[in-house]
Amino acid sequence: MNLLSIIGVALGLSMDAFAVSVANGFMIKELKFRHVLTIALSFGLFQAIMPVLGWAAGSLFSSFIMQVDHWVAFGLLAFVGGKMIYESQKKEEPGCEEGKKDCTHFPTLLLLSLATSIDALAVGLTFAFLDILIILPVVIIGGITFVVCLAGVYIGEKTGHLFENKFELIGGVIIIGIGIKIVIEHLLKQ
Repeated sequence: MNLLSIIGVALGLSMDAFAVSVANGFMIKELKFRHVLTIALSFGLFQAIMPVLGWAAGSLFSSFIMQVDHWVAFGLLAFVGGKMIYESQKKEEPGCEEGKKDCTHFPTLLLLSLATSIDALAVGLTFAFLDILIILPVVIIGGITFVVCLAGVYIGEKTGHLFENKFELIGGVIIIGIGIKIVIEHLLKQ
């Protein structure tokens, strides 16, 4: 997987966190930089940790499924992308409800960060099956998610819920596209 594909995966994965960041920016009444930084750091950190966990688990099993690893990678990416596309069509975004929760309260933010990074766990499995060293993708995924979430909170403060589901839809399409690319590259090598 080349650098451009890793950046595409990172952008796709960051869309869930971006959508929640937009919602948080919309809901926090007196937005301060510490709120923005807390949200972006939490999402970026979890998006970086979860692929490592998936990669570690996948590394244990990759030798057993080496003959079909490209199909497993495609299946995982298609599932993640399909899930994102499905969730983009829902009317409600999971997270904080206006006036009911503080989105930067530690337990709430922890839960949101974990929920938006489950997809990254599956992508980490994919990296193991494709025998990709995990360090560079983790830095890229965490860094891009951090920057995207910083922007998302500010966008949410200004625009509210106008676009958040569309970004998740785009992220899902990108991730499915990368899965298709992996299968096509493998088939062309044969």
